[in-house]
Amino acid sequence: MSSTVHAADGRAPLLRTVLAGQVALLAAAVVVTAMWLGRMAAAGIGPAELASGAYDPKDLVPFGLSMANPFTWLYVLVSLLFLAGLVAVPMLALYSVVLLVRDRVGMPRRTWWLLLAVTAGATAVTVLRFSPAGTELTRWWLD
Repeated sequence: MSSTVHAADGRAPLLRTVLAGQVALLAAAVVVTAMWLGRMAAAGIGPAELASGAYDPKDLVPFGLSMANPFTWLYVLVSLLFLAGLVAVPMLALYSVVLLVRDRVGMPRRTWWLLLAVTAGATAVTVLRFSPAGTELTRWWLD
């Protein structure tokens, strides 16, 4: 019996990492966008009024901000993913397009479709982030 480990494909772990990273970053963007839209709907105001400072996103953390509060840790995690996504989402989307074109034959069909869906979502999030509404959303979250 051999003690060496045989890797079937060197790109599979990287592909899984790209998929997991994109899903996490997109999930953070969706959560922040849902909180932004929900806050606007609950207060009956528009994006400009929401970014004025009177409606802080930290006020949405249940039980307040405290290091003993698990919701604070969740808020910090979502914040870090959202901010990292400003740079990482477009870069991962570009790399995913390369993977979609280059590895179409060698990639399982289900994985290819999942990567395509995540790349389309990343493209939509990138376009939204750099639109006027997306800049208002980012300004509100960074408040």
